[in-house]
Amino acid sequence: MALTGTTRRLAAATAYGGGSVALGGVALAALLREEARAARRNIEARTSKGDPPSGDGVYGRGRGRALVFTVLGDSSAVGLGVHRAEETPGVLIASALAELAERPVRLVRLAKSGARSPDLDEQVDRALAEHPTVALIMIGANDVTSRTRPTVSVKHLGEAVRRLTGAGCEVVVGTCPDLGTIRPIAQPLRTFARRWSRQMAAAQTVAVVEAGGRTVSLGSVLGPAFASDRAMFSVDEFHPSAHGYAQAAAVLLPSVADAVGVWPASADRGVRPIRRGTVRPIEKAAVRAASRTGTEVQPAEVGGSDTGPWGAWALLRRRRPPDMPTPEQAQEPAEAPASA
Repeated sequence: MALTGTTRRLAAATAYGGGSVALGGVALAALLREEARAARRNIEARTSKGDPPSGDGVYGRGRGRALVFTVLGDSSAVGLGVHRAEETPGVLIASALAELAERPVRLVRLAKSGARSPDLDEQVDRALAEHPTVALIMIGANDVTSRTRPTVSVKHLGEAVRRLTGAGCEVVVGTCPDLGTIRPIAQPLRTFARRWSRQMAAAQTVAVVEAGGRTVSLGSVLGPAFASDRAMFSVDEFHPSAHGYAQAAAVLLPSVADAVGVWPASADRGVRPIRRGTVRPIEKAAVRAASRTGTEVQPAEVGGSDTGPWGAWALLRRRRPPDMPTPEQAQEPAEAPASA
């Protein structure tokens, strides 16, 4: 049976990314399984057993009807590893978005620790009841650690994005982070984890852009700094610390703000653009973004058409992450206005 256009592009993205990983024999497969078990035991023994407060509420005191900002996904969207709502990515982005928009932002966190992409179905059901203006989805790490096939994972992610955009909601997806930066994961598993993570991120990008959303590559957003600053991660060395979440939020904020039309053009002045070829076939754009942290990918048109001889087009952008408020500067939620 012939592949559908989307499935063919997912396969192409994986191929451009280097194809599937050959385990190289039974001995190596057994070693990887044992390293995975050891890493899981090490991480779970030190992972916080409770989620931080949701921070749900209204931020900002500007005029106008509140923007509704929903956060979906897994423990990275929850902010697992920190203890205060002000340290979570949802609150950090909601506070900054309210300042940029000069109007209130109502935050609704629907993410669940341990979630995989199939769990987005229920989260989207709840999100649609809130009539969201913009949704942030952070998902993928648990799909990789459970060795869920990318085509299965992105089917659910793509459908989640399609349902949200169909309801008039803008969608930004923070793609699978680079699990090769996690210290408790030993070699050679760390190398494979990096490869699997990037393949997942590329496949996610294809599915999300084709569904009308945009992606931001989280990649190794914590990796380089972690080598010299272990404060980027929480005590389990898997989930980010407050400082780490602030850095991730800074990478995501420009795309969330731009999606609702409040990212100032002046903020992009002086930023070195991606070299020529910024608009590319979607599968090539996806692979490029997966290996370059902070790259945004969104649907594009060339010559008045969103498709060409190589399939759908995508636009890549890089923005300089802004300074985010510290947890101490993040305001407590205000009382929701009557019009929200």
